[in-house]
Amino acid sequence: MTTTADRVGLRARPVLITFLLLLGLSLLNYIDRYLLPGTQPLVQGEFHLSDQRVGALTTALFVTYMLTAPLTGWLGDRFRRKPLIVAGATLWSLATLFTFSVHSYGSLYFRHALVGVGEATFGIFAPAVLSDFFPARQRNRILSLFYLTIPVGAALGYLLGGQLGARFGWRVPFLVGAVPGLALALAYALFGAEPERGASETTRDTRPLSRQIPALLRNPAYMLATLGMAMMVFTMGGISAWMPTFLYRFSGMSVAQAGTVLGAITVVDGLAGTWFGGWLAERWLRTNPRALYLLSAWSVLLTLPLAALVFFGPASWSLPALLAAEFCLFLNTGPLNAAVCNSVGASVRSSALALNLFLIHMLGDTFSPQIIGAISDRSNLRIGLAATLATLLVSAALLFRGARHAPPLDAGDS
Repeated sequence: MTTTADRVGLRARPVLITFLLLLGLSLLNYIDRYLLPGTQPLVQGEFHLSDQRVGALTTALFVTYMLTAPLTGWLGDRFRRKPLIVAGATLWSLATLFTFSVHSYGSLYFRHALVGVGEATFGIFAPAVLSDFFPARQRNRILSLFYLTIPVGAALGYLLGGQLGARFGWRVPFLVGAVPGLALALAYALFGAEPERGASETTRDTRPLSRQIPALLRNPAYMLATLGMAMMVFTMGGISAWMPTFLYRFSGMSVAQAGTVLGAITVVDGLAGTWFGGWLAERWLRTNPRALYLLSAWSVLLTLPLAALVFFGPASWSLPALLAAEFCLFLNTGPLNAAVCNSVGASVRSSALALNLFLIHMLGDTFSPQIIGAISDRSNLRIGLAATLATLLVSAALLFRGARHAPPLDAGDS
């Protein structure tokens, strides 16, 4: 039997080093992204911004993110990913560093847009590289480990933003977040490995890319997973952008307290939920090839009543309900991303991930923070956040439908 290391053509040590470097870069990626929500009330106070204008900062990031994604996907299917990953990490770290000197809303808006360009490279290439290292049956486990960086990074972003921002001003956390990113980008340039494209696959699509890429839109396993993810991302993006402010306004917490509490909940739920979801999907896959889709659908559906309780329940229930809701939502992190990667071939995977990122952000968190802010300006933040409940329901329906088209997992095995 051919081993994964044999297919990749690399010894285990370079693979492990590359995986750890990608983990570190992903962690810093999410720390930098969530520094703004952690400092948001302070930013809003300095620039005298409405909720809608604050939400527009996140919109700026994801507009450039999704507009850049098609180009980076095209590059990733034709050129080496390593220099592209290094360039993206360097760009978003420099943009984060630039925030330290921002003194106008326009400059802050430009900074946030620039971060999206850098993130659009890493978010596409890292999962594609890992998929080339590991075959289909191992991807759920590997991507579940990789995406643990989302809750940990978000929690640290909230924590650093809230604590450092309250003590030293909201600019300081961005300085602290930028420097490690530049260091890890250099480390990846020196020590990161580049796997052969499709090294973990036993079968390959030999059609030209000009035919494979349009076929993605006719791939139900891929499209339903992507659209289901997009509806979930609408909810997650809106909640993550506004929850620190929600706790600040409705729970009587200070900026530092809100960042600390939300960071603690996010890291506990993210680690426990992402690990448990990956483990549960791994066991379920032994008897049901649709498990990646079904687990994702049920996790979203279970989140729905808990999220409603956070927004509209008694104040004393809001934190326990938030703890339970985030746990359920994080269950699908690894499985759903693995479903997307497994639904396409290696030769078109970067383009598929680029289209996935384009769609989930265009339909998801690009506009959800601004939409929630606009509703909040006309009513209150509780009503604004309630818009996310409808998209949770749509997400679950799409993922249940996608389970009918789940591909077999034998393509990556020997």
